[in-house]
Amino acid sequence: MNQLEEFQEMRSLTRTQKFGLLSLIPVYFIVIGLLVQPIPEIGPGIIRIIREPDFLITDYFVVGGVGAALINAGMLTLMSIGIIYFMGMDMDGHTITSSCLMFGFSLFGKNLLNIWAILAGVYLYAKYHKTSMRRYIYIGLYGTSLSPIITQLMQVGSQPVIVRLFISIGVGLIIGFVLPPLSTHVHYAHKGYSLYNVGFAAGIIATVIVSVIKSFGVEVETRLIWSTGHNRMFGILLSLLFAGMIVFGVAVRGKGIIESYCRILKSYGIGGTDYLRDEGGATTVFNMGVNGLFATFFSLAVGGDLNGPTICGIFTIVGFSSTGKHLRNIAPIMLGVYLASFTKTWEIYQPSPMLALLFSTTLAPVAGEFGAVVGMIAGFLHSSVALNVGIVYGGMNLYNNGYAGGIVAIFMVPVVQSIRDRRARARGGLSL
Repeated sequence: MNQLEEFQEMRSLTRTQKFGLLSLIPVYFIVIGLLVQPIPEIGPGIIRIIREPDFLITDYFVVGGVGAALINAGMLTLMSIGIIYFMGMDMDGHTITSSCLMFGFSLFGKNLLNIWAILAGVYLYAKYHKTSMRRYIYIGLYGTSLSPIITQLMQVGSQPVIVRLFISIGVGLIIGFVLPPLSTHVHYAHKGYSLYNVGFAAGIIATVIVSVIKSFGVEVETRLIWSTGHNRMFGILLSLLFAGMIVFGVAVRGKGIIESYCRILKSYGIGGTDYLRDEGGATTVFNMGVNGLFATFFSLAVGGDLNGPTICGIFTIVGFSSTGKHLRNIAPIMLGVYLASFTKTWEIYQPSPMLALLFSTTLAPVAGEFGAVVGMIAGFLHSSVALNVGIVYGGMNLYNNGYAGGIVAIFMVPVVQSIRDRRARARGGLSL
């Protein structure tokens, strides 16, 4: 490969330059945060974010203010990128995915204090098995979806603060310790057809922990903190960011971007896919921009609100655009959720359905392999499951749709495969 081709695929960039480019996303929003909220209000806003119970649905735009929420998210994302960088790891698709998820979920659930016990638990697991933390760092970052449990345990009971702190840290360590083996195990259940694999594992853990908590008489109340009125501002800001990604991809890769992007569109997107490795950085960034614009405009078109939770949903799509999602496999899923709104008892623009609309794309591989019709059916089913399974763990798993998606994948994929296999035998004139 000549030097020009190396540059076009961003393989000639140094490791530091790659991580620096990724860091521009959180820096972009930190700057916005400093501009949209008076600076003296940002510190108290971040403190409220840390102290406030943050199980589903808690919009940090309301709790701490838009600026504080963006800065909380931006700082956590930079910390996550820094951890991966200083561990000496090379950038791959999961680096992008985990960073985008950290940013998104730090707008409505993760904060500067509640993630560390879980990460420490994963570290202990690595040490126990005498292996490198590098092997589990992404599981750890994804697994911070259970951070609301840490915050909640600090809020309950009349025990002294030191006792509640000890319990919170202890539970966080346990969560982190069991996440790696459980995540590996549940992957075999859905075989990569649900991209939020750690979310599925986290749902199981949350079910067990919340059940134990409730058995001691602790009640977990539902909540809904949801901001409105930001559509114009964030519609512009997100569009500029994602359009910039598209322009960047075209500028770097040139005419070759179309051929490369078409190869992405042909992929199934099953878990384990890495577009950064397969197609290079320019095409991956292009795919992220296309999906980001689509998700943003789709959300606005159905009457949704652009706030902390929905921006998180958009960035989840953008993040997984490096590890499995593309326009061909997310559109049918989202369309299925949208069509479901005409037959069910909720409206698509309501908070929980909006989150189901965006996070349902965990099932993108189903549409990628089995086609648009099956994808729409998957989206239809997902909308029902996602809006009901959260009651089991009281919103303590931020990746609620990952748990729901895993259930739908386990339910659907064997059935669809059996039908496809039967049709293949019929075409071949075979019989059992």
